[in-house]
Amino acid sequence: MNVICDCKDRNLVIKVVGEIDQHTSAIIREKIDKEYARSNAKNIVFDFSGINFMDSSGIGVIMGRYKNTQEIGGTVVISGANSSLDRIFSISGLHKIINTYGSVEQALKSLT
Repeated sequence: MNVICDCKDRNLVIKVVGEIDQHTSAIIREKIDKEYARSNAKNIVFDFSGINFMDSSGIGVIMGRYKNTQEIGGTVVISGANSSLDRIFSISGLHKIINTYGSVEQALKSLT
């Protein structure tokens, strides 16, 4: 598992590579929260194009960051989700509150 953070304007782009499960979710959360506070970003873009597995703890990671961004008037969007991730997002109801896009570029464009 690898987490790459890059701030573009006031958008923190988080690329997670590998798996998000109960063993990696705490590490991912910690890294994102640290980077979010340091970056002065308003929004978070999750780039999930490098994810090959995610369980329900991944939903917790997303929802926690969603709550953080909402507190300052920001939002969370997701890009690059494969069909199995998209199914998890649909089943969990995540699609009702978080928009998904095919690429990071499309996600960033939606935030302007």
